[in-house]
Amino acid sequence: MTSNPLNPSNGDETPKDPLAEMLQNLMGGKGMEGFDPAELAKAAGLPDDPNLLAQMFSQVQAMMSAPSEGPVNWQLAHENARRVAASSADPSVTSQQSREVDEALRLAELWLDPVTDLPATGLIGRAWSRAEWVEATLGTWKRLTEPVANSIANALSSAMTEQMPEEMKSMMGGASSMLQNMGGAIFGMQLGQAIGALSGEVVSSTDIGVPLADLEMALLPSNVASFGEGLSLPENDIRLFLAVREAAHARLFVQVPWLRGHLLGAIEAYARGIHIDTSRIEELARDLDPSNPEGIQEALSQGVFMPQRTPAQEQALEKLETALALVEGWVDELSAAATEKLLPSAAALRETVRRRRATGGPAEHAFSSLVGLELRPRRLREAAALWAALKDERGIEGRDAIWQHPDLLPTAEDLDDPQGFTARRQLAEASDSEVDDALQKLLSGGFDNAPEGDVPEGDAGAGDATDAGPDAGAGEQPGDGEGKPDDKKSDGGNPQG
Repeated sequence: MTSNPLNPSNGDETPKDPLAEMLQNLMGGKGMEGFDPAELAKAAGLPDDPNLLAQMFSQVQAMMSAPSEGPVNWQLAHENARRVAASSADPSVTSQQSREVDEALRLAELWLDPVTDLPATGLIGRAWSRAEWVEATLGTWKRLTEPVANSIANALSSAMTEQMPEEMKSMMGGASSMLQNMGGAIFGMQLGQAIGALSGEVVSSTDIGVPLADLEMALLPSNVASFGEGLSLPENDIRLFLAVREAAHARLFVQVPWLRGHLLGAIEAYARGIHIDTSRIEELARDLDPSNPEGIQEALSQGVFMPQRTPAQEQALEKLETALALVEGWVDELSAAATEKLLPSAAALRETVRRRRATGGPAEHAFSSLVGLELRPRRLREAAALWAALKDERGIEGRDAIWQHPDLLPTAEDLDDPQGFTARRQLAEASDSEVDDALQKLLSGGFDNAPEGDVPEGDAGAGDATDAGPDAGAGEQPGDGEGKPDDKKSDGGNPQG
C-alpha cells in the first residue's frame, strides 16, 4: 500500500507525521480523511505525479528541521528547479548543436552591424540544456524574487503561528524553527517548480526581455526545436531569427551598461513594496475542509497568496512595463531590419514571436501568479513603431543615441503618440534651456547689476508701483527695466545701461 506523503501512518502504534498533524490542526482540527494531496499540489502549481510529490514533501520535511539562511529555502528552490527541468526530455547539448548555435550567433552579429550604431559584443555563443539554463539564471531569479518571497514566507509563517491551537504550540516546543522554515520551504518549492517549468519554454538567455545571465549569449537547442514545431519553416531559418534576437538583446545590455541594473532595480523596487494580506491566508486556513479537494483548489486559484498592489506600485509597474516594452520594441525593430532581406520567413517569424511574447506561456503565467509580476511587454508593437519613427526621423545613430542615459528614454505618453515624441522632447529641452540660462545669469550676478537709473525714485519694493497710483504702472510690464533704452515712463528719461 502506497503511503500518503502527508500522513504515512494513521495507526495507533505509530505517531502521525508531524507535517500531517500540523496541517490537520491548522485546518480547524478536521480529519484528513478523503484529503488528496495531489489535488492540493495541482492547485498550487506543483506536479501531480504521486511519486514526485512524495519525494518533494519528504524533502520539505527534512528541510524544515534544517537551519536556513533566511525566510526562503533557496536550496530547495534550486533542487526542485533542476528536478522539474529534468522531468521532461532534457538531453545534453551535442557538439553539432553547439557548433550550429555558435555559427548562428556569429552570423547574427554580422547581420546586426548595418542596422545599429551599437558595436558587437565579442561574446562567445553558447548552447544550453534546460538544466544549464537553470544554473546560469538562478542567481538573478533569486535577486528578482527575494523581496516578495520573503514577504510571502513571513506571511505564511505568521498565519500558521496565529492559527495553530495553543496545545499544538506547546507540543512544538523547541521545534519553532521548523515552523519558521515551513513557509520558506513551501515558497521555495513553488518557485523552483515555476523556474523549472520556465526552462522548458525559453529559447534563449534573454527570452523574457530581462538579462537573466550577465554577459552571456545563448540558445537552448531543444526549446528552439519545440518553438518551430507546427510552423512549417526551415529549422535553420528559425534558429537564425532567434539568434538575431538574442544577439540584439546581448548587444543592447552589454553596450548600454546602466540598462541591466535599471531593469533589475525597477523589478526589485516593485517587489520590495509588496505586502501580503495575511488575513486572507488566515481565512483560508480557518475555513478549508481537507475532505473537499475541490474547495481547496478553488480557494487557492483565487490567489490567496497573490500580493496586493498599492497605488504607488501601480505607478512603478507602469514604468517597468514601459522599460520592458522599449527593450523588446528595439530588439523587434532591429531583428526585422536585419533579417527582412536575408530570411524569406522573417515576417512570419516576427509575428509569431510578437504573439508569443504578448500572451506568455503556461510557466510564465505560473511565475506571475506566484510573485505578482508579469515580465511581458504589453506595448511591444507601440514601442517598435516608436523606434521605427525615430529611425526615419533621426537615422540609426540618432535613434540609438537615446540609450545613452535613462533620462532620455521615451515615456508611456510617447508610446501613445510616437509621432509627437520629437516635438515633446524639443519643448522639454527648450524649457530646460530657459531655466539653465536664468540660473547662469543669477550665478553670474546678472540680476544684481542693474544700472542705478533703472530704479524709479521712491521705489522701495515690489509694492511701490501700486502705491504710486494707477498711472504709475500703466506702461510697465515684467522685465521693462531690462533692455528697453527708450522707456521713459518710470525713470524720467534716464537711459538704460
